[in-house]
Amino acid sequence: MEHNHQAGNEHKNHGHQHKGGHEHHDHSHMIEDYKRRFWISLALTIPILLLSPMIQKFLGLDDSLSFAGSQFVLFALSTVVYFYGGYPFLKGLFDELKKLQPGMMTLIAIAISVAYFYSSAVVFGLGGKSFFWELVTLIDIMLLGHWIEMKSVMGASKALEELAKLMPSDAHKIMEDGNIVDVPLEELKTNDRILVKPGEKIPADGVVVEGESSVNEAMLTGESKPVMKNAGEKVMGGAVNGEGSLEVIVEKTGKDSFLSQVIELVKEAQDSKSKTQDLANRAAFWLTIIAILGGTFTLIYWLAIGNKDFAFALERMVTVMVITCPHALGLAVPLVIAAFISTSLLGLSV
Repeated sequence: MEHNHQAGNEHKNHGHQHKGGHEHHDHSHMIEDYKRRFWISLALTIPILLLSPMIQKFLGLDDSLSFAGSQFVLFALSTVVYFYGGYPFLKGLFDELKKLQPGMMTLIAIAISVAYFYSSAVVFGLGGKSFFWELVTLIDIMLLGHWIEMKSVMGASKALEELAKLMPSDAHKIMEDGNIVDVPLEELKTNDRILVKPGEKIPADGVVVEGESSVNEAMLTGESKPVMKNAGEKVMGGAVNGEGSLEVIVEKTGKDSFLSQVIELVKEAQDSKSKTQDLANRAAFWLTIIAILGGTFTLIYWLAIGNKDFAFALERMVTVMVITCPHALGLAVPLVIAAFISTSLLGLSV
């Protein structure tokens, strides 16, 4: 679809704008929700790490921070993180299973649930080691990843809307007899002569043939100061004319214009999310299968050899299922999306 037609729709279709406002409100609310869950979970993670025997041993503290009932404090704090911080992933698990499309949310939810319920059983008497520290750090990283991803995609959506607003709804076309007629942008053609008055937005890419003025191209190129334009110099559609009038010969319109190409680049950045997410979900699906089968095989193996008790075999099974959900995957996909979108948006000024 040509951008000039799209820009016209932006000005005319108030219902669509209203709907877009609701969507942005919803996305903003979700970003704030992830942000809040991340910071609260992170704050609770610090005492959980300090109270975890494995972390104490790693830091050389030798249970110096443990006290009577510390395991129940550890359980209580981890329970808050599991249900509060892990809620988006637990909800995502049911949503994916309803669609019969297990993906990233399913993998995360299984990993944190296995870690939580097994560790809770250890607190209340089952032999083994707790995985509360692994549970909360996994939730923290996944929340951070989703927060980064949603901020990036939201930024691209806002950029797209701002770019669409740059184009005016019509242009002052100079006819062969010298008369000036206002025409819709979609009627502009290559080699048409147009007049750009002071303070107006330039309606199409072209070359100045008469006049002198400063042009603000900040939204297109990132240039902070207005650029002086004289006869023979190029101007871009969407830039804002300054104090003088310019007569311009149109060179590019519609999808061939600089602004339309920029918008296509931003759309590609948005589309990259769904493509990358599909790839990540396929990987997560197979990791989920591997986690379940690997954990089951591990349990059967240790029970079959007969020299270890059930608690030992169960601990090994849980270990396999938890580590199958890699922390790196929780940040890799969002960072790839964020990097691609940032690169695309920064590339607009090149």
